[in-house]
Amino acid sequence: MNFDFSDEQKQLREEARRFLTDRCSPAAVRAILEGPESFDRALWKGLAEMGFLGAAIPEEYGGVGLGHLELCVIAEELGRVVAPVPMASSIYLAAEFLMAAGTEEQKSRWLPKLASGETIGCFAWSEGVGRVTPKSIRTAVSGGTISGAKAPVADGDVAGLAIVAARSGTGTGENAISLYLVDLTGAGVSVEAIDTIDPTRSQSRIVFDGAPAELLGPAGEGWAIASQVMDRAAVLVAFEQVGGSDRALEMGRDYALDRMAFGRQIGSFQAVKHMLADMYVAATLARSNAYYGAWALSTGSSELPVAAATARVSATDAFQHCAKNNIQVHGGMGFTWAFDCHLYYRRANALALGLGSKSTWEDLLIDRLRQRNDAPAAA
Repeated sequence: MNFDFSDEQKQLREEARRFLTDRCSPAAVRAILEGPESFDRALWKGLAEMGFLGAAIPEEYGGVGLGHLELCVIAEELGRVVAPVPMASSIYLAAEFLMAAGTEEQKSRWLPKLASGETIGCFAWSEGVGRVTPKSIRTAVSGGTISGAKAPVADGDVAGLAIVAARSGTGTGENAISLYLVDLTGAGVSVEAIDTIDPTRSQSRIVFDGAPAELLGPAGEGWAIASQVMDRAAVLVAFEQVGGSDRALEMGRDYALDRMAFGRQIGSFQAVKHMLADMYVAATLARSNAYYGAWALSTGSSELPVAAATARVSATDAFQHCAKNNIQVHGGMGFTWAFDCHLYYRRANALALGLGSKSTWEDLLIDRLRQRNDAPAAA
């Protein structure tokens, strides 16, 4: 079985890398980090014009209709340049929710806007109380309106559409949770930006006070739908993390070859060699698991829940490890604002929490492996 990308997909990678190298330099990322904007609007428009936003969205809904493998390729290149755009919120999550559970009318109304970048989507599920569980969700819908508060919500301050997990029934189980579409530009919605470690991926607090809410998917199946979509998003985010890991490793390697100490390249010292070797092993393992996840995602395999959790855990470990050690290889200079190491360290830690903590996904992986291994015995 060949898990490698096709020649056409590799060509897409080269095209995306050229575009992002030209349009998303470290200086451009710093402009968002230090400036008033929450994301790079010019880059977002360019990604839409290139068809990258609509790569996995069908043509009948305004997309390009390539597929998830192509979206994985694009995600990796976005990760390499720590692109300051709401790709994960709008495309990996909001668009996937609509494609997974939306009606024809909902898809026709919102997917073209997401593919063109006209509208940005987000997923509001956390309510700032630790791990998100059905019991922790207090936001509720009654009579077609929604009330409650969600925080943190990735890119909520720039989004026009929110997919909201809310309580629609009694009890504390999964069947009490449903998903709703909420127009964030309408009445009954207030949004407040909140500070985080990575301002290039904004977070916010959204308060709903009787805002109109439209059911997405069957009532009572919101938790099940969210679990499926989060698995898809985990694979795509894993590719961003792999891209970031590789670039952090390259930065550390290049500096170790250029920096001289005691008349030698610091890369010739054993301690630095071991550090770089550990980074390479972590990044390579993450890439292997991400490729497995991409195969499961693109084929609709029953292996996706296990593959997604594996990719998520492995890629999170790799990016955090490579970003941290890249700073160490750079020594004292690596801790300064002048070097770009902190851009990757910020993003590594932000992505580690974006879809739920690593420990959450580790527990999911254990549970899913146990269920898979117990299945033959039960049969």
